[in-house]
Amino acid sequence: MATRSNTRRRATSRRGRKTTPRGPRSRERHWLYQESVQSPEVQFDFFDRVYRERNGRLPHVLKEDFCGTALLARQWVLRRANNVAIGVDLDAPTLRWGREHNLNTLDAATRERVVLRRDNVLHVTRPRVDLVVALNFSYFIFQTRDTLREYFIAARKSLGPDGLFIGDIFGGWEAQKPMKERSRYSGFTYVWDQTKFDPISNHAEFNIHFEFHDGGGIRRAFTYDWRLWSIPEITEILAEAGFDRVAIYWEEIDRSTGFGNSRFRRMTTARNAEGWIAFFVASVSPKKRA
Repeated sequence: MATRSNTRRRATSRRGRKTTPRGPRSRERHWLYQESVQSPEVQFDFFDRVYRERNGRLPHVLKEDFCGTALLARQWVLRRANNVAIGVDLDAPTLRWGREHNLNTLDAATRERVVLRRDNVLHVTRPRVDLVVALNFSYFIFQTRDTLREYFIAARKSLGPDGLFIGDIFGGWEAQKPMKERSRYSGFTYVWDQTKFDPISNHAEFNIHFEFHDGGGIRRAFTYDWRLWSIPEITEILAEAGFDRVAIYWEEIDRSTGFGNSRFRRMTTARNAEGWIAFFVASVSPKKRA
């Protein structure tokens, strides 16, 4: 789960074609979340680009950990006729909602290329896949190095010979203070509410609220209890988990708006800002696999 933020640039912008399936409208928290936060096609363009740069071909088998409503899985199998998606999440009601409102909108043949598993992401390492992705900062739920390393090891074991493990990261000095931020959509306003940050532990608490333009809303539609991991911590723990190739892709800034433009460039140094977003791309070299 995550924010979509302009001023803090903590999620990619919703460029590209509409991807949220038609279904329950305006008042349902999962539909509101998909509408305001998720941008599968923007993410897929990035996945395809970095995978093809590494391997000379496109990826086909994707596993999303912390998959939620499986919108990403739905859109992945629609992207190419030979794509396969695996979604893993512990929350049974959310998976049930996703099956009803996302997967059931697919024809039978396409739906067969999606597998949803209610399971702990620490325990799912088969089948091996081209891509393991952990998006919307969901792995921030792991708040110690040991548990995060355990998760990264599971992700590594899930990868096929040319596999990539991709996750997003956010930061900046505004991520270290309580604040509220609003983004307006048709019929509702999305509110990202950071309520707490502890600089000793890097523990932070967040809520997503929705305000309906005709009155009312949903307070604490989603609540997150996270550790804000830094890029050096993540890259170090990835190395401890057995990844020997880790690259950081930093979101570029649109000079005309001052906001992120959903284009990511590989960087080894970057200028800090009030809010930023990046991807890590981790893999194991052929020599180490051997």
